[in-house]
Amino acid sequence: GFDGAVSYKDGEVALVAALRAAAPNGVDKYFDNTGGVSTEAVLQVLNNGARIALCGVISGYNSGEMGLSNYQMLLHRRVKVEGFICTDHFSKYAEVKGELAALVKAGKIVYKEDIQEGLANYVPALNRLFDGSNTGKLLLKID
Repeated sequence: GFDGAVSYKDGEVALVAALRAAAPNGVDKYFDNTGGVSTEAVLQVLNNGARIALCGVISGYNSGEMGLSNYQMLLHRRVKVEGFICTDHFSKYAEVKGELAALVKAGKIVYKEDIQEGLANYVPALNRLFDGSNTGKLLLKID
């Protein structure tokens, strides 16, 4: 389960307010797969001793902007940051795949798919990953 959900699409100021409303006692753990505005906002509401699992920085893949303007919050809040690369855990793939498949089948994990069509749409479809316009798992159907 989870306690709440917020959207990064309204910008950093709105996101910080939404995070404070969703987590009035602050944030202790953050799984970062995006970087950018989302991470900038989360750094403002982290508790002392918080932990961040860093898995990706997709917001900067096209722009090349990977830095944080409020990087010092990691120091001030004494945050532990650890890189998390999926391939480090490849030996557990079959086990986890089976567990996740069972949860999907039982309806405990529900997902959305964003299906784009045609090889000619490859570049626009791929860019949906980076501009936030896709919802769910992005797939390209090739005829």
